[in-house]
Amino acid sequence: MTRHSSWNPGVLLAVAGLVLPLNGGSFMAACAAADRDGEWQAGIAVAVITPDRPMMLAGFGSRTRPAEGKATELHAKALALRDERGTRLVIVTHDLIGIPRTLRERVAGRVGKRFDLPSASLLLNASHTHCGPELKMTATALEELSEERQKLTTLYCKRLENMLVELVGDALADTAPARLSYSHARAGFAMNRRLKNPDPTGEPYLNHPNPDGPVDHDVPVLQVTWTGRKRRAILFGYACHNTTLFVNQYAGDYAGYAQSFLERDHADTTALFLNGCSGDQNGFPRGTVELSRRHGRTLATAVEAALQNRPTAVHGPLAVALDRVQIAYQTPPTREQLQAYLAGSPTAPFKSYELTKTHAKRLLRQITRGRKLRTTYDYPVQAVRFGDQLLLVALAGETVVDYSLRLKRELRGTAAVWVSGYNNDVFAYIPSRRVLSEGGYEARRSMNYMTATVQPGPFAPSIEERIVGMVHQLLKRMRKGTKR
Repeated sequence: MTRHSSWNPGVLLAVAGLVLPLNGGSFMAACAAADRDGEWQAGIAVAVITPDRPMMLAGFGSRTRPAEGKATELHAKALALRDERGTRLVIVTHDLIGIPRTLRERVAGRVGKRFDLPSASLLLNASHTHCGPELKMTATALEELSEERQKLTTLYCKRLENMLVELVGDALADTAPARLSYSHARAGFAMNRRLKNPDPTGEPYLNHPNPDGPVDHDVPVLQVTWTGRKRRAILFGYACHNTTLFVNQYAGDYAGYAQSFLERDHADTTALFLNGCSGDQNGFPRGTVELSRRHGRTLATAVEAALQNRPTAVHGPLAVALDRVQIAYQTPPTREQLQAYLAGSPTAPFKSYELTKTHAKRLLRQITRGRKLRTTYDYPVQAVRFGDQLLLVALAGETVVDYSLRLKRELRGTAAVWVSGYNNDVFAYIPSRRVLSEGGYEARRSMNYMTATVQPGPFAPSIEERIVGMVHQLLKRMRKGTKR
C-alpha cells in the first residue's frame, strides 16, 4: 500500500479541485450565485491501498488461488469538510469489499483522540469491489482460514487501519476555503437481479437480470472547488453492485474505472465513488474487463452530464448524526434442528438453498461452545445535512434498493436526498420487507456467507421500519441542533 502527496509524491497525494468547468456558462453562473466565500473549508487526501503481496480476494467463493497481479490500483480517498461553525465531516471512500465493524471502530477511536473528530463526523464507504483483498478481523471469521491466510489478512487490516488514520489527518490538514455544489444525472446499466423462478420447487428468486424490477438510476454529484486553486473534488454515487469483473486480480471494477476516467480527462480533479443501495442491483452485461471499463465510462459520462446541468450551490450549516438501532432476526434454529438437518433428516425445517451444511456446522459450533445465537444486531445509521440543499443518508450493510426509493419519497422536500449503502459496517445483506417476503439470496441464502458476524438466519420483517424510523429520528435531532 502506498501513500502520495502533492508536496512530496512519495508520501501523500492530495489532488482535487477545479481546473475548468465542464460547461462554462451554467457552472460559472452557479458559482456566481455561491457568493459566500469562506463558508466552507475542504481538504482531500488519497492513498493507494493495493496489497503488496498476493492475497485471497473477497466476494466470489469460487476462487481457489490468491490474486494474480493487479488490473488497477486500489485507493482510499478522504474528503474533509468544515462549515463556518466548525462542524466537520470526513468521508472516506474505499476500493474494498466492505467496511468491517472492527475497522470502523478502531479508526473512529483513533481519529477521535488524535484529531478530536466525533464519530458522527466520520463516514466510511466501500465500493464493494469483488476484486479487493479479503478483510477478516473477528475470531469467528479468522478461525476458518489457513494459518497463512490469517497472517496475511491480519497484517493487511492493521496496515489499512494505520493508513486510514493518517489519511483522515492529511485531509483535515489540507483544508482551505472552498465552495460546494450539487447536481445529478442518470446512468442506466444497473438492473435488478432478482427474477422470479418459474420452478416452484426451487429457490423462489434467481440471481438473474430482471428488467422489470425496481432500480435507482440516479447519479448524485457533490462538487468541491477551492478558492484561488486549480483543484476540484467530485463525490458521486450510483446504486449498482461492483461485480462486473470476474478476474482474479486486484481491481476497482466499474467504480474504479469511472473514477480514473474522470481524473484522467479532467486535470487536477479527484473523483470519489460513494456506493448506493445496490444490494439487489447488478451491472449488465458483465463478466469481462472491457464490460467493466464500458460501465465505468458510462458512469463517468453521467457525472459529466450532471456537471453540465445548472448545479445548486450548497451552503451550511453542516449537521451530522450517528446512532444505532436494534434490528431483530427471526427465531434462530435450535441445536436439535441443526443436528437433524446435518444428519439428513427429511423433516428438517431447512432447504439446501436456504442453509448450507457449512453454515449449519458453524451455527452448531457456536451453540456447542456455549454461545447463544444472536437475536438482534445494533445497526448503525448515519445522516448528514448540508444546509437546506442536500441530505445524505448513510446506511450500513448491503442495503437493497427499496430503502433508497422509499427514503427519497418520504424525505422529498426542498433538499435533495442522497441515500447510500455499504457504510461503516458491512456485515450482511439488508433486505426490505418486500424482499424478505419474497425470499431468495438477499433475504435468506446470503446469511451462509457472512462470517464476520455469524448470521443465525433471516432478519425479522420489522427490519425496514426499524431502520427507516431511525433515519427520521436522526433528522429530527439535527433539526433541533442535536449532534451525536
